[in-house]
Amino acid sequence: MLDNGNVLLTDVTGRDGFQMEDWVETEDKISIINEIIAAGVRRIEATSFVSPRAVPQLKDAKKVIEHLHRENVSIIALIPNVKGAEFALESNVDEVNVVVSVSETHNKKNVNKTVDESITGIADIYQLMESNGKKVNVGLATTFGCPFEGLYEVGRVHEVIKKLTAKGLDRFMLADTTGMANPLQVSRFVKRLKDDFPDVDLSLHLHNTRGMGLANVLAGYDAGIRSFDASLGGIGGCPFAPGATGNVALEDVAHMFDQMNIPIDPDLNKLLAAARKLEKVLGYKLPGQVMKAGLSTDLHQA
Repeated sequence: MLDNGNVLLTDVTGRDGFQMEDWVETEDKISIINEIIAAGVRRIEATSFVSPRAVPQLKDAKKVIEHLHRENVSIIALIPNVKGAEFALESNVDEVNVVVSVSETHNKKNVNKTVDESITGIADIYQLMESNGKKVNVGLATTFGCPFEGLYEVGRVHEVIKKLTAKGLDRFMLADTTGMANPLQVSRFVKRLKDDFPDVDLSLHLHNTRGMGLANVLAGYDAGIRSFDASLGGIGGCPFAPGATGNVALEDVAHMFDQMNIPIDPDLNKLLAAARKLEKVLGYKLPGQVMKAGLSTDLHQA
């Protein structure tokens, strides 16, 4: 291990999770996200200001944000364009996430733009948000590989980051959008990109599609990453990529770091209670593991 530095967990249940459900009632969204906040998670990607025609599951974005408990937490919204940025400013979010895919094919399917066209649009959003004192985080979708174009080398990711840093951006989420990454690859990519861009903030957004999510989290930690996205119960995925189900489960990631004596902010018991409540709200078994088995430190009668 590199050190015992605190890990910052960002919950993406409200956006990445709920966008994959048929519909979750607004009151339930608010209740679940507020429980996650009450558990001590300090960054929340709560929703997206995207066209309701494209993602009707998040058409209640404004109302959700209005009813969140916003003390000691940073509220983030995903936005697709300048119009979405204007809605985010109206709702006074603390940060915005924007996305560009490393894959031309995936980017075209996701936002119907070339990668360079998306980079130009992100630069426009950055100028607007920076002038209003808001942080902009760039999610690099399909960082480690694309189901349409296959696996690729880290140099391809380097070129996208290079173009974005030239526009002034310096906060990037390396996203394993379709769960194609493996621990060795994550370690190699992170080390190379940290060397190439020592002045940027890097975080990881990992999916557990092929069961390597927690192993990839640990590989990222060992390579120097201290900020990770996750969703309650492991819900979510990408609607524009085949089979891209499931983020790493927030409570599983928190539990792993806690058992390794690596400091985290959330209260594990409160996270588990929230995950079990979410399972009841959604009405099906969630993929999270610790919510079923309990903490490793829980004792049972012989």
